[in-house]
Amino acid sequence: MATMSLAAASPLSSTARGIAAPPPRTAFLSLRFGGVTATRFAGLAAASQPVERRAAAAVAMAKREQELEEIRAMTTEQLEEEVVDLKGELFLLRLKRSARQEFKNSEFGRMRKRIARMLTVKREREIEQGINKRLSRKLDRKWKQSIVVRPPPSLRENKEA
Repeated sequence: MATMSLAAASPLSSTARGIAAPPPRTAFLSLRFGGVTATRFAGLAAASQPVERRAAAAVAMAKREQELEEIRAMTTEQLEEEVVDLKGELFLLRLKRSARQEFKNSEFGRMRKRIARMLTVKREREIEQGINKRLSRKLDRKWKQSIVVRPPPSLRENKEA
């Protein structure tokens, strides 16, 4: 009865330290057909569409600039009311998510960014008035304590109907 060694039966090559893995395959295989190179990952070749991406980015930036103009046109009191309303809407979205109701996931980021933009404009105005960071935080605490809790606009519209 003949016995076969493990090294001979295994497709892996044997080294002094033990069994080594086969040589790795290259991730990017390219073939040349009459001057044309075909890549294994076709998506890499198709990614060269910067013109369309730049156009989409320009549109998004224009919308952002328009939104900032609208925010800057508001008074500070209107900004504070809008922030409270948006935070209420954000709370409702979180409730919908926890209750596994249908909602748009992109609304979270959109609302958070809008709130951040409004608070940034508010802080810019404070800086123009010469209010330092410490006083700003003190005023923010007072403002948060003075907030009267009310339903967000989406619930107010439902109750009126």
